[in-house]
Amino acid sequence: MNPIAPQIGIVFVPVSDLQKSRDWYCDVLGVPSDGEILHDHLYVLPMEGTSLILDSKIYSEDAVFQVPAVALNTADIHAAHKFMQSRSAEVMDVQFDKWFNFKDPDGNLLMICQ
Repeated sequence: MNPIAPQIGIVFVPVSDLQKSRDWYCDVLGVPSDGEILHDHLYVLPMEGTSLILDSKIYSEDAVFQVPAVALNTADIHAAHKFMQSRSAEVMDVQFDKWFNFKDPDGNLLMICQ
């Protein structure tokens, strides 16, 4: 029997300023930002399913996601697009009425899909 589950448990996101990134991600995701910062460099975002962990220890300009490593879900791609634009994120155009990319404050490229 294979001891490795066919699941993704955690995605680490490199961030330069943990508190600033925690507040930004929690605002974007509509989740509380009152969780504990672990080991002075980790913050586990309260997510459903796969966890996102903001990690300031792994941050460098070379570590920033140049391609989307994370796709967040939405039921309304156009509402999500307007919402992200209101959060001062660098937001690309909606593609095929199904997805768009955006950047977090550190320039990590992420995706939202319907």
